[in-house]
Amino acid sequence: MTDGVLTWNAVMDDDPARVASRRSIETVCRRAKDEWLALYAEDALIEDPVGPSPFDPQGHGHRGRDRMSAYWDGTIATTEKIDFIVDASYTAGAEVANVGSVIAYLPGGVHLQTFGVYVYRVNNDGLIDSLRTYWDFDRAMGTVRSD
Repeated sequence: MTDGVLTWNAVMDDDPARVASRRSIETVCRRAKDEWLALYAEDALIEDPVGPSPFDPQGHGHRGRDRMSAYWDGTIATTEKIDFIVDASYTAGAEVANVGSVIAYLPGGVHLQTFGVYVYRVNNDGLIDSLRTYWDFDRAMGTVRSD
């Protein structure tokens, strides 16, 4: 496994939500699970993607550190590398919406690219309260390629 790459083509400033989102992405790139979990509030909710999917058949999301840890193990940990491309980033209140894509490299030389909108909300302590991602599972599966 190798570190992923973050390509940030968007504005970068000291907005708390934008900073937290970038830190979250960077920890995924480095595969630093404990650091990643520490960026989230104890009762944070991850919906990746929003609604039912193979990662979350009921579409309720992954709330709390134990469920977020299991989410990592079932998704991020199954990859060999993950790259992120952030093309735009929009803040409003305590939230940021990053627009771009994620390239997941799977065992056996397979990779896929997921285009979407990734919305992070932070609390008053700067911890991430929620991560809601908007992307289409079938569209992502349509990008599967072998090296």
